[in-house]
Amino acid sequence: MPRYILFNKPFGVLSQFTGEPGQRTLSEFSLPAHVYAAGRLDKDSEGLLLLSDDGPFIKRFLDPANNHERKYWAEVEGVPTRDAIEKLSHGVEFKGYLSKPCRARIVEPQPIVAKRDPPVRFRKSIPTCWIELVLTEGKNRQVRRMTATVGFPTLRLIRKRIGKLSLGDLAPGDWREIQKSDIF
Repeated sequence: MPRYILFNKPFGVLSQFTGEPGQRTLSEFSLPAHVYAAGRLDKDSEGLLLLSDDGPFIKRFLDPANNHERKYWAEVEGVPTRDAIEKLSHGVEFKGYLSKPCRARIVEPQPIVAKRDPPVRFRKSIPTCWIELVLTEGKNRQVRRMTATVGFPTLRLIRKRIGKLSLGDLAPGDWREIQKSDIF
């Protein structure tokens, strides 16, 4: 039987089982044997990572033609203007690429999110704000590039949902088995 794993990837961990000496990897979390990440979260991002030993499923899952939604919460430097949120929603250009339209909003009320180790940099004179982006594509460091393009750099990024699969209250570093039907 194929296995499907919902994992809350902590900050600073690679989305792979091997790395260079000193790098944190998935190997330290007692995950089942023979599962692999279905997609990636960069080392600086946190949140929902799906793992499986079902190769054909992973291939279908990663195919851009499927356009499955991914929800992210981004803590940004400053408080985005209505214009910035609108630009994000319509798509922004970065590195010669125009992102697809997405849903973007300021999270209201601002969420209480567990502290990160190491903590996000703090500046007394510059507030931070959590925004939500729901994308149907996944370019390398896309959310970070999008928010920077509209003038509000991302300080912290958490993937909250893929398809209908939500992170929920799963603690960083924890995982649980799920059913394939939980994903889409």
